[in-house]
Amino acid sequence: MRYHTRAAMNAPPPDEKPIHQQVLHLAWPVMAHMLLSTLVFVVDRALIGRLSSSALASMQMSGPLLWSLFSVFTAFSAGTLAVVGRCQGAGDSPGASAAARVAIIASAVVGCVVMVPLILFIRPLLQFLFPSSPAEVLEESVTYLRIMALAAPLSFVEAVAAAALQASGDTRTPMRVGILINVVHIAVSPTLMFGLLGAPQLGIAGAALGSALALSLEGALLLGFLLRPASPLAIRAFTAGGQREALVRVMRVSRPAFAEKIAYHTGFLAFVAMIGSLGPQAMAANQALIALESVCFLSAEAFGIAASSLMARKLGAGQAQQAASAAWTAAAISAALLGTFGLFFTVAAEPVMRAFSDDTAIIALGSRVMPVMLVAEPVMGFAMVMIMAIRGAGDTRTVLGITLLCAVGIRLSATWLFAMVLELGLLGVWLGSTTDWVCRAWLGTWAFRHGRWRRVRV
Repeated sequence: MRYHTRAAMNAPPPDEKPIHQQVLHLAWPVMAHMLLSTLVFVVDRALIGRLSSSALASMQMSGPLLWSLFSVFTAFSAGTLAVVGRCQGAGDSPGASAAARVAIIASAVVGCVVMVPLILFIRPLLQFLFPSSPAEVLEESVTYLRIMALAAPLSFVEAVAAAALQASGDTRTPMRVGILINVVHIAVSPTLMFGLLGAPQLGIAGAALGSALALSLEGALLLGFLLRPASPLAIRAFTAGGQREALVRVMRVSRPAFAEKIAYHTGFLAFVAMIGSLGPQAMAANQALIALESVCFLSAEAFGIAASSLMARKLGAGQAQQAASAAWTAAAISAALLGTFGLFFTVAAEPVMRAFSDDTAIIALGSRVMPVMLVAEPVMGFAMVMIMAIRGAGDTRTVLGITLLCAVGIRLSATWLFAMVLELGLLGVWLGSTTDWVCRAWLGTWAFRHGRWRRVRV
């Protein structure tokens, strides 16, 4: 099954809307979905901060590790989006459905494989990464991660199912599911954490149970939607032919994405270990800051997904110039939006920090770091969209190279210089990560202008 061009008889007509309208049409439901998903994360941090400072500090260990594991092992979503989008743009509906089907099956299998060792070996892994962490912080992290591991299979399915729907142009279904999931989470988590309505008071275990239930339900609902007869991708109409070729195409794009994710998150965990060496107060303050930045990060990711989806479908339709315009437009809007977020967080630093902790030292430490967001957020917004657009076009090898240089080499060395050598502590950590984003923005722009993505075979 070869990649079809725009001249194919069954290719769909091009979208006549202006590019900025196409970007916003796709991006706002994705952003709503992302923000609804991260609301689970933010609500957990705010509630856990009310349990104790050690519970909030523990999330600096368990949160990044969980995010890294889930990000690495859902790299199928990169191949899913690129291949499904190209097929949809070329009018190849059977090819799009086959790619989505094999990616979902692979993600479920990988989720089951990851779940068992995560439950069994999480304690020694945390002790290796955070050797100086206090005992109570370690215990809270172990409890949270063991419960969250149970959600891995359906969480992995959710990532790929959402990518398949977004690649097909349906960004609203994940948003609607996200609304329902947040209602479930906000009802269940505080009830189990604080023993409301006669429920047992489970503390951080209750937070983990609420989040695991929400993530699993989200995966099950999106899978159920794709299995319906009216689904935009007919994954239930399984046929013997085309499955192997679809898997080859998805893996061709996903293999470098796996390597990229492994490289990025290996560096990220080393980065997190440096934060852990700064002590429990810095860990707790950084966790509050990360909860705030997640709003910016996921907003940028929404525009990145919109750019990726449009890039894939327009390249499938033979419209390379419109694909490029979509990426530039999405990057500019993302940078402007995140700049606004950065300004708000800086102006309202102290009251915002009080939402996460009553500890005056943690509030003061977080407020001191907040002005860095004025620069960090718009640069991150631009860089993320450019890199995700290149990935959506199928050029995952270029993204791998940028990640190795910036997210591993630049971030770790800059953070070590600012935080450890110059002894700037948590402020140095954020200066180091901002240096990484500046590097990625510059290299992402250079790579996009260079245009290797135009010639990649998917």
